Amino acid sequence: MITIAAATCLAMNVYWEARNQSVDGQRLVAEVTMERVATPGFPDTVCEVVWEHRAFSWTEDGKSDEPTDPEAYLLAQIIANETLLNGCDLCTGATHYATINADPYWADDLQIIGMYGNHIFYIERTARMHPPRRPEGMK
Repeated sequence: MITIAAATCLAMNVYWEARNQSVDGQRLVAEVTMERVATPGFPDTVCEVVWEHRAFSWTEDGKSDEPTDPEAYLLAQIIANETLLNGCDLCTGATHYATINADPYWADDLQIIGMYGNHIFYIERTARMHPPRRPEGMK
């Protein structure tokens, strides 16, 4: 269901996780968030996915969650709303990502499907429901 809360939570996640990425990099973050909503074992709403304990670092860093770059936040809102209205654009099926410098505790349990910008994208080994499509530029 598309709600103002869902659009806001998704935009905030795109903004804080990927505002320094290209538009496709930001779309990938939005799509990972939405893939989790659709995947059993994750919460059922966008806001529950975004605010799930240890899901995204910005939600637990103790800093203000108020966007500081209005232009970047506007783009995040556009990407969030397009994703909510139109579904996935890049459709990789990824449920996780991490920056290339991170060493997430969960990485060994997942399969790497590609890298875009400074993020590595992962899919659950047993949950490949459709073949991932790699966006142009994804290694």
